[in-house]
Amino acid sequence: MGYLGILMAAVSFVFLLVALIPFLGWLNWFLAPFTLIGLVVSLIGALIGHGRIPGIIGTVVCFTVLIISILRLFVGGGII
Repeated sequence: MGYLGILMAAVSFVFLLVALIPFLGWLNWFLAPFTLIGLVVSLIGALIGHGRIPGIIGTVVCFTVLIISILRLFVGGGII
């Protein structure tokens, strides 16, 4: 589960970089739920199983991407 979480975190980070481009802020509406699912998967991987380190890394990256994505939605008014 930890490796799946770190994979989801990497995909979320790449989409975050795209969503930071002006007028592509609407992408955060899809990014936030996907990152939240990735956060849950990473937490499960960090708490149980033998993929603990990737689970912890995935948790940190997903949490960071989620916070930036939500802040970007607030700043851009949910659209920009």
